[in-house]
Amino acid sequence: MKHGKKVNHLGRKTAHRHALMSNMASSLIKSTQKRVITTLAKAKALRTYVEPLISKSRNDTTHSRRTVFSYLRDKDAVKALFGEVSVKIGNRPGGYTRILKIGPRPGDNAEMALIELVDYNEFLTGSPDKKRTRRGKKKMTTAKTAVTETPSDESAVPETPSVEETVAETTVDQGSAVTEVETATAIEPVAEQSQEEGTETQGEEKKPE
Repeated sequence: MKHGKKVNHLGRKTAHRHALMSNMASSLIKSTQKRVITTLAKAKALRTYVEPLISKSRNDTTHSRRTVFSYLRDKDAVKALFGEVSVKIGNRPGGYTRILKIGPRPGDNAEMALIELVDYNEFLTGSPDKKRTRRGKKKMTTAKTAVTETPSDESAVPETPSVEETVAETTVDQGSAVTEVETATAIEPVAEQSQEEGTETQGEEKKPE
């Protein structure tokens, strides 16, 4: 029976298990994306192994570096842990890792998982510089800016003529055109009458006495 046994031996001897955890912790710290894909049992065991070392790196002293090196046995991993990782997780009070299940393995159907450092996943945490806003608020702000950009000076805005003024102008134009036509028609018969009178007077003068 497995009562009160908190350590998963992973089917290995003590030395083999410690070497496995040390190598996996170093791979997690030195990787660029700060994540490792392994089985779910190993990921849970690695969490309890690496999180105390990350807490130890928050106090950058010679004693802390030597203590962490006794577990990791890798100078590059210790340097990355105290240089890059400790600065990134300096304000977090624990909970440095995240385990995500990714389904069974095709060969032996073992349940696989992804273990990663929490502060390095930008997809889940989001960039701290950008603020989340709703789309409706964005549209409202653009509408407000468009309203504020309208010219405030009334003299700069061109005055549009009213409907009454346009109607009056058209009536005046039509009236002037009608008067011109009437005068033209009135002048034509007068000219014709004057021509007829001139022909009559010439004819009368040519008659013999």
